[in-house]
Order: sequence, then C-alpha cells, then structure tokens
Amino acid sequence: RMIILCHIDDIEESTSKGFEIAHKYIFAVKKEGQLFVYYNYCPHLGTPLEWQEDRFLDSDSALIQCSTHGALFVIETGTCILGPCKGKSLKAIPFIVGNGFVTVNPDDIARLGRI
Repeated sequence: RMIILCHIDDIEESTSKGFEIAHKYIFAVKKEGQLFVYYNYCPHLGTPLEWQEDRFLDSDSALIQCSTHGALFVIETGTCILGPCKGKSLKAIPFIVGNGFVTVNPDDIARLGRI
C-alpha cells in the first residue's frame, strides 16, 4: 500500500513542497522536470529545512537551503556543499510516479528518525 503525496503537476518547475505523513516531514523539489524527495531534516542540528511553508530552495532555486544556518544542498543528490554539515547528505525518500501521482511507501517513512 502506497501513500499519495500529490499529483506531479502540483509541484511547479524549480519549486518545492512539504508533506507530513504520520508525524514525519518530507519534501519534494522539481528541477528540470525531475522530482527529488527528501526527509525534512538538516544533518547538522536535526532541524526542519524550510524558511516558510513549502520554501526549501535558495533565492535562485538552484540549491536546497537550510533555514537554520544557511547550509546549501545539491538538489539532485542531497549533498551539502556549504555550511556546518558540508559533506553530509539529506536522506532521499524512495518514491514512484504513476498515472501522474507521486507515491511513497509508508514503511519507508516510518523508518525515518524524529525531528
């Protein structure tokens, strides 16, 4: 049994969107038509990443940016390239796109740590 996050078109190009599933927080980013889904958890302090609701990207929409210390992460890999957690990575969440809907396995979400 999979959980539907959203329709693929609900996330516009070069934007991000957060989701809560069973008290766990994840987010998706669309870049160049591809989707990337990560656990909303900074590897430095364990804080949520977004600046405001659904705002996970820097001002150029080129990188994921942590609101706490400004750490920057590559969208495609989740790797931190600048900031206190440089070299660490965001936890990618496996997902499937089928019939236009983005779905995740609830077991993958249940295994995530806690913020």
